[in-house]
Amino acid sequence: MHDVVTLGESMVLFVPTRTGLLRYAQQFDRYVAGAESNTSIGLSRIGHKVGWISRVGSDEFGEYILAFLRGEKVDVSNVKSSENAPTGVFFKERRRTESTRVFYYRAGSAASHLSPEDLDAHYIQQAKYLHLTGITPALSPSCLKTVHAAIDIAREAGVLISFDPNIRFKLWKADRAKKELLSIIPKTDILLTSQEEATFLTDENTAVKAAEAIQRMGPQQVIVKLGAEGAFALSNNQPIHSKGIEVQVVETVGAGDAFNAGYLSGQIRGWSISDSLHLGNIMGAMATTAPGDVEGLPDWEEIQPYLGGEQIVER
Repeated sequence: MHDVVTLGESMVLFVPTRTGLLRYAQQFDRYVAGAESNTSIGLSRIGHKVGWISRVGSDEFGEYILAFLRGEKVDVSNVKSSENAPTGVFFKERRRTESTRVFYYRAGSAASHLSPEDLDAHYIQQAKYLHLTGITPALSPSCLKTVHAAIDIAREAGVLISFDPNIRFKLWKADRAKKELLSIIPKTDILLTSQEEATFLTDENTAVKAAEAIQRMGPQQVIVKLGAEGAFALSNNQPIHSKGIEVQVVETVGAGDAFNAGYLSGQIRGWSISDSLHLGNIMGAMATTAPGDVEGLPDWEEIQPYLGGEQIVER
């Protein structure tokens, strides 16, 4: 049995070694990146059994992603390789240290061809949680159908569903994004979102009011990530806040996915919402301490000092 099964696209990310316009970049660092696989790796690092459903191209980048995920002890047995479509790639442009633009080359990628036929119902049914994001349904009409099919399988089997809207306006227009995401939210148990996304989806002007509006749609728990300020949860109309963790920030991309891993880990372990938020904040903060989406993710030992446990012996 898996603690969590995820579904979505992972790509190869290229990041210039120097700041400036991408047209002038000559050297790049290479990473694996994808919201769902980021969360999968975060969960695996702290001791959970995780499975990832996807498609990659039958190419070197696809092999790289599969090898990387296997190395992180994520089950990739339900990842299919496509002979007719490539693995997606994307590039970051660091115009300044604090400013990043992203350029996707994922149209027609292998993962964009995901379909309900790619789903093994038993694989989803045996999990405790199915974790999804709003990125996958934005990739193509077939991906949208696949997400809804996975939700239907999970709900029928009593598998809990966590969902992060993770809105990408480069993938779809605002009105369509809102429509499709609002069709998914009522079917979820845990909604993990940012303050900006929550207010966008509800047209409310505060995070608390937005969370209340979302909870009325159906999710039992609504978690709003507040960046450096931490996060708060709304459960049974009761707000619970957990302050952020101070660290030396190197890269913020991937922090939300790491938070999701920490929060879900707490819930799987039977922890309170407050303690789960704290673990999410720890994971999210530590993810920002290294370049790349997952390179800063901690293992269970590294988390202990933040939980009041023993300090790590470094020498």
